[in-house]
Amino acid sequence: MSALADEMGPRWKDTVVVVISEFGRTFRENGNRGTDHGHGTTYLALGGPVHGGRLAGDQQTIEESTLHQNRDLPVLNEYRAVLGGVFARLYGLNAADVAAIFPGAKAKDIGLV
Repeated sequence: MSALADEMGPRWKDTVVVVISEFGRTFRENGNRGTDHGHGTTYLALGGPVHGGRLAGDQQTIEESTLHQNRDLPVLNEYRAVLGGVFARLYGLNAADVAAIFPGAKAKDIGLV
C-alpha cells in the first residue's frame, strides 16, 4: 500500500482503500485441538481521507457470554454495512442508493472517513 500511495502522489489524499479479510477462526478449539473457520474479520482502511490510527466500529469484550454459539466471535461490523457507510459518506449516497448496492444491508457509518 505504501508503494501505491507513493506512486499516486498527491492523488492519494483523495483515495480510500479498504482491505477486508473474511477469513476468521473460532475462538474455541475443536475436538482435534485446532480451530474451525469462524466469523472473525479484519478491515484495514487506508488513504488520505481515512481517520486512522485507532480501532473503529463496535467492539465487545471476549467472554463466554458474548461468544456466538459458545465458540465464535459475533459479527458486530458486517462488511456490507461498513462499506455502505463509507460509500454514503464519500459519494453522498442515501439509504436507497446503498440498498441498491448492498441489498438488505443498512449503511453503518463508523467514522472511517
